[in-house]
Amino acid sequence: MSDTITPELVSLDETLGDDKAAVIRALAERVAATGRATDGAALYTDAWAREQKDETGLPGGIAIPHAKSAAVTQPSLAFARLAPGVDFGAPDGPADLVFLIAAPEGAAEAHLAVLSKLARSLMQDDFTAGLRAATTAEEVVGIVRRAIGEEDSAAAPAAAPAATAAAPAAAASGLEVDGRPARIVAVTACATGIAHTFMAADALTAAGKKNGVDLVVEPQGSSGYQALPRDVIDNADAVIFATDVDVREPQRFAGKPVVRAGVKRGIEQPDQLIADAVAAAKDPNATRVGGTATASDSAPAETLSWGARIQRILLTGVSYMIPFVAGGGLLIALGFLLGGYDVTDNAGTIITQNALWNLPEGGENLLLGNVGLYLGSVFFMIGATSMGFLVSALAGYIAFAIADRPGIAPGFVAGAVAVLMNAGFIGGIVGGLLAGFVAWWLGSLSAPRWLRGLMPVVIIPLVASIVASGLMILFLGRPIAALMEGLTVWLNGLAGTSGIVLVGVILGLMMCFDLGGPVNKVAYAFATAGLAAATAENATPYLIMGAVMAAGMVPPLAMALASTVLARNVFTPVERENGKAAWLLGAAFISEGAIPFAAADPLRVIPASMIGGAVTGALTMVFGVQSLAPHGGIFVFFAINPIWGFLIALAAGTVVTALVVVALKRFVGRKELEQAKAPLKTAVPA
Repeated sequence: MSDTITPELVSLDETLGDDKAAVIRALAERVAATGRATDGAALYTDAWAREQKDETGLPGGIAIPHAKSAAVTQPSLAFARLAPGVDFGAPDGPADLVFLIAAPEGAAEAHLAVLSKLARSLMQDDFTAGLRAATTAEEVVGIVRRAIGEEDSAAAPAAAPAATAAAPAAAASGLEVDGRPARIVAVTACATGIAHTFMAADALTAAGKKNGVDLVVEPQGSSGYQALPRDVIDNADAVIFATDVDVREPQRFAGKPVVRAGVKRGIEQPDQLIADAVAAAKDPNATRVGGTATASDSAPAETLSWGARIQRILLTGVSYMIPFVAGGGLLIALGFLLGGYDVTDNAGTIITQNALWNLPEGGENLLLGNVGLYLGSVFFMIGATSMGFLVSALAGYIAFAIADRPGIAPGFVAGAVAVLMNAGFIGGIVGGLLAGFVAWWLGSLSAPRWLRGLMPVVIIPLVASIVASGLMILFLGRPIAALMEGLTVWLNGLAGTSGIVLVGVILGLMMCFDLGGPVNKVAYAFATAGLAAATAENATPYLIMGAVMAAGMVPPLAMALASTVLARNVFTPVERENGKAAWLLGAAFISEGAIPFAAADPLRVIPASMIGGAVTGALTMVFGVQSLAPHGGIFVFFAINPIWGFLIALAAGTVVTALVVVALKRFVGRKELEQAKAPLKTAVPA
């Protein structure tokens, strides 16, 4: 294996910038300059995206920005000793020792293990002291290479032991259970599984040794993990989950008192976590890991409310669904930009009957002419196909969050059936929950030994698919179809009356009720169907289309405004990332851009969206906003008149929704919200 760090990757006492973004960029460019990455800017983008999710500053003046990136061709460490230090978000001040850990997207386990050794070494005082005292880049390289095992040295920092022996310090610190040192097991895991995972493991191990506690840690990193022995788990008094992602095989710890925290707290406050775990072990009412109890049949279930449990399950489904929404929505927006607002009419025909060397006709008035028409059609169809998986992916991974892998297939099938029945994302949620709970129940049954191997791959997917999808078809589809027909008739009756402003309010409410679901589709279909009958003398259909499009843009734009500008602290890191994409999705009239927010927190997001949608719908009618285009959002501004009225109505509704959702998140049911933000689970408590 080639050297992970070289003198060319070391910077000593240089000023690389005034903030962490500049430092990360400078180190990324250095990695690229040495031929270890194809694009320094791409590496910086990936590392900065990771930094935005969770700051990488650690106590002791250390920072470890890191990323897996397709731009990296060779696992590398770029090091900077900064003078002065730069703030990376550590609680004790700026960092003067900064390592950029750059791993290829598909890094081999051996490479990831090397990078993990560096993270563990950073917990050793002699290692960091050596870096601060080094006078040359070569000296730094030698220290680091010895620490990660690329050079032999008796002086290399020893890896932290997997377990620690109890010491008399336990009695002095009060960390005893039944008169003996407490026995604790812990799991650590971060999003990338390279750095924080192992640093938290070592910090907890060191704290356990110092306090005389018998503590064993299972780091679940990118290079795999070694499961704790069954007897160690059985004998443990309590469990610590210091994780930012799902714990793998959490059912192993079923029934154990549990303390949950983010992985960085495992690095920064290991003593407190251990104290909390010992207190939980002594508390008969403490929160416990859900599932089939193994340590005690009488162990009480985890004390989360059902609302919080469902929210955490939904968050898992949303996290897997996000790429379909973001990628598909942006491609659709590009399709409208290049192919015009009527690209939807013939996009499928164009991509099957034309090519770059056989361009379609009819694009003379477009930005790129016939080339734009063809490329716009391609982008639109790819995006529409991606969005077509949205509900199935949501349902499939909701079921996965409940029943693990056996739930994926029945969840996807139930989601597809929800689409077939025009049930939208709400139908996907219901189908995913049905499939997940049925699969989980089947998996909890005691099957004969000869049948156990078939249960997860044949029996559970088969039965759960039949039950969940059958219920969707038999009991969900017909009521929704009747509701759609009734709403269409009702709206047609209102449109020709003097209550046109009321129509705007109603359409705004409908567009924001289920974000692309059946009620939303009724309002949209009502608007688009009317365009065919619109004339200069009969402009009502244009007014209705303007209200529908403006109101449909409100939820994603409002969620973007609230999560990225107004109140970042009341949204999870994942939601803040979704908010960035929602700006463009909302601008393109992709209401589904708000689905990740609504699926995770429907009782706050949907009412707030409906209030803003009603405001926007009413104002478009007051201003007489007409839209000749059935889709495209701000990208079809040339087909909207007056554009100023459209923008004012849109801004008003967006601000109203953003303020309402922030208020609801801050003051309504805050306890459940905080519980839902805790690390997600992949099993349902018994």
